[in-house]
Amino acid sequence: MKTAAAYIRVSTDDQVEFSPDSQLKAIRKYAKDHDFVLPKEFIFVDEGISGRTAAKRPEFNRMIGTAKSTPKPFDTILLWKFSRFARNRQDSIVYKSMLRKQCGIDVVSVSEQLGEDNTSILIEALIEAMDEYYSLNLAEEVKRGMNEKFSRGGVVSQPPFGYKMKDGIFAPDENAAPIVRMIYADYLAGKGARQIAKELNHKGITTSKGGKWENRTVEYVLTNQTYLGKMRRSTDPRNKYDRFHEDVNLVDGAHEPLISEETFAAVQERRAEIKKTYGKYARHAPVNFMLKGVVRCDNCGATLVATANRDRLQCHNYNRGTCNVSHSVSIEALTRLVLDKLRADMECADTEVEIVTTAAAENVHEDDTEFLLSREYKKLERIREAYEAGIDTLDEYRVNKQKIQRRIDEIRAEAEAAKPAHVLTSEERQQAVRARIRLGLDTLASPDVSETTKNEVLRSLVERIVFVKPKKVIEIVYKGDF
Repeated sequence: MKTAAAYIRVSTDDQVEFSPDSQLKAIRKYAKDHDFVLPKEFIFVDEGISGRTAAKRPEFNRMIGTAKSTPKPFDTILLWKFSRFARNRQDSIVYKSMLRKQCGIDVVSVSEQLGEDNTSILIEALIEAMDEYYSLNLAEEVKRGMNEKFSRGGVVSQPPFGYKMKDGIFAPDENAAPIVRMIYADYLAGKGARQIAKELNHKGITTSKGGKWENRTVEYVLTNQTYLGKMRRSTDPRNKYDRFHEDVNLVDGAHEPLISEETFAAVQERRAEIKKTYGKYARHAPVNFMLKGVVRCDNCGATLVATANRDRLQCHNYNRGTCNVSHSVSIEALTRLVLDKLRADMECADTEVEIVTTAAAENVHEDDTEFLLSREYKKLERIREAYEAGIDTLDEYRVNKQKIQRRIDEIRAEAEAAKPAHVLTSEERQQAVRARIRLGLDTLASPDVSETTKNEVLRSLVERIVFVKPKKVIEIVYKGDF
């Protein structure tokens, strides 16, 4: 008697006719009728797993590994249907060919029995092609159904922190909803995302998944439009985890908002201001000295950070051993050098100070505009190709084209509105920078102002400060975005 293995797979629990027991029963009957021995250790079962690719099927992979053993452990792999083996023709061809040619093992469907003549090859390929079509078509139908449900404000995702599922919609969680409102209130009160996360963890409050809070999880709460009563869905599945991606749809949901439009808008305005002042990767939190995060090493460009005793600064890379020039300096002495440099730049009108010009900023905006426009033009090309290939009707092509053209017009209008009404001359820019230094110096030199406020004022004035250690001088590049 020959030895057989059985491979069983079900995608969902509600497919009773495809259940593991049903498949195994049919396979055992076939084995008995055809004089096969089916040992228990050669029954491989993947439950609740898609057949689209083999990479995510552990039992399938274990079966293939077992089949490669020497001598071969079994002569045939029995399936209920070929679709249980693979719904991807590439996987099916590769694994069946390998099993038959390298291992001498056949793959047999007990419910789709084929003859032994050459036409059976065509019939088997046709069955596999139909299975793959069914799989792809089912995925499209599911996607279409979810999009339709979403367009009506229906739920197509898990509830975010602050909500729970009730009667098929998001409902405020009596325990978590007040925490969401507290996060927004704390942020508007001046706390940063990192500080809020630390306080939540200190109080023993966990995220919706039971984890600790981090900067990014607080940021997620602060930017999630679901709290406005909206439902959000990306138009590009590759960007489904990118909440800042532009290709998104927003519809009114059926759930109760936790945050008002005014509060949400105020938070986004503060986030934008912090990003502009502190940069993309900087942390915003109370500081204990004015120069924190502002002064850089002239040798490697790294930030000078406080040493263990908190009264001196040193190059961050020098501390790590990647910079070979020490920039150790007392915070008090460096603060005096910076204030002296600010006063000198304010008073010496004969010498031009270095400024990040408005023209450079304009080039950034132009680059952004060109990038956004190029994306829309690519979309135009894709919908035209879809129409020419007969995928879209003329009406669908016309509607999509009008939608994209409106977006192109919006991008151009926004770029035009962002242009400054008057571009400052070099002399006017110098005067404006000196005026801003004059306004900020009183605050920076005052003993009654907090170090946090001084740090914010200094950041609003300067693009970067460089400490040249050998000469013990300060170089400052000022911001010119008026």
